[in-house]
This record gives sequence, structure tokens and C-alpha cells, in this order.
Amino acid sequence: MDLIEVLPRRLHMFRFRIGQGYLWRDGADLTPIDAGDIGAASAIEDAVRGLGLDPARIGRIVLTHGHRDHYGAAQELADRHGAEILAHPLDAPVIRGELPVPEPDLLDWERPLYEHGLTVPEAPPTRVDREVADGEVLPFGGGARVVHAPGHTPGSIALHLPRHGVLFTGGCVAGVEEVMLGVFNVDRARAQETFRRLAALEARTVCFGHGDPLTEDAAAVMRAAAGVSAAPAGAIPTTHRPQGHHRC
Repeated sequence: MDLIEVLPRRLHMFRFRIGQGYLWRDGADLTPIDAGDIGAASAIEDAVRGLGLDPARIGRIVLTHGHRDHYGAAQELADRHGAEILAHPLDAPVIRGELPVPEPDLLDWERPLYEHGLTVPEAPPTRVDREVADGEVLPFGGGARVVHAPGHTPGSIALHLPRHGVLFTGGCVAGVEEVMLGVFNVDRARAQETFRRLAALEARTVCFGHGDPLTEDAAAVMRAAAGVSAAPAGAIPTTHRPQGHHRC
């Protein structure tokens, strides 16, 4: 697993074998956004310790949606450190194992990618301690606002940290070679509308569930990819490049 710095002393990316998650730091207090597949818990802990931090300071794990490569390790990690697991009410029953994963509406070119994604081991039934709604503000990152982001799955969420200009898109938007609508959507039209709404947030740093974070001219790139009109003149974007990375 790679660990890549996105924002100095604030934000790192976990690059798993398929997809990625993120670690937000408020001093010593830690919030993972997504938790990788079922085998990722120890690698996440090792990465945290490699930063000189204590995994016991993980207070919450926010799950952006109910796909196996995003929540497989969540309960193991939460159980080890007493963290709570958060997800949207529409995906919570899937994460808990009470409902099956909804079937995506695949385009022909997505089918081989989907088959490859199924090589990730199935996630175990995972508790959701707290269900979070659109507009709810979570106590990290100076106030992390939950944005219901349906289309990829019914209960997909994004997280917007306006104080820091950071947006986590989950699976709705991807950054693989270019910024684009995410794949494997259950409702492509709703996913496209979600993409437009997220682009309109004008984030300066955009973190995808698949693909490298967008750290330069992020607002303009997101608008162009989503087909959203430019914001009023006068806003000056602040950009960052991901820095070094460590292999875990």
C-alpha cells in the first residue's frame, strides 16, 4: 500500500491495490475516509505509525459508499481502536450485510473493469454506528459537511471541508488519466447530476475514490469535466501538489 501526502500535515492518501482512501489529521486526532478492502487494516495502522501518529487516535471512519473496496477493513480497524463507523442511511443496510449490493448499469467498456473489481475479496457485514444525512456537519477538518451524492450507489456521500477547500468525492467522480464520471453507477443520470453539484462547490483540492487527487486548478478542471459554468470572477484558487510517498 502506498501512502501519499496530499496536504502537508493535514491529508494523506492510502493507495490500495484497487481504489484508495484518505487520512485527515486534526493534530493527533485522525479520521479515515474509506478503509480499503478486508485486508487493509494492518497496512493502515502501519502507515499511521509511519507518520509518527497513534492509530488509537482514530475516532471515526467515514464510509463514502457500500462497495467492498471502500469498507472491507472498516470494522476491524474500528474495533481495534474504538472508532465509530459512519455512512448514509441508504447504503448502511448494504454495509451491514442486510441488503445486497445494488447492480450497476454497466456500459460495455466498463464490464472488464467491473470483473477486475470483483477480484477484491467480499467485505464482511460491517456495523454502521451512525447514519449521516445530507447537510450534516461532522466534527473534523473545521466542519466536514456531508453531501448526499446519489448515482454511484443510492447512499453515496461526498465530504466537503470548506475551511480547507477540500472535497472527497467517493466513487461519484474519478481521476484516472482524466477527471470523469465514476464507473459502475446504479443510476448514471443521477450520478451526472451529482457530478455537477460537486463541481459547483469550487473545491481547491479534490480527492477521488479512484485516481490521483486533483490539486492544481481543481475548481476549473472539475467544472470543465462536469459541464458546469465558471464561478464569478475574482476567486483565486489555492493549489497543492501531492508530495512524497511511502510504501507500506
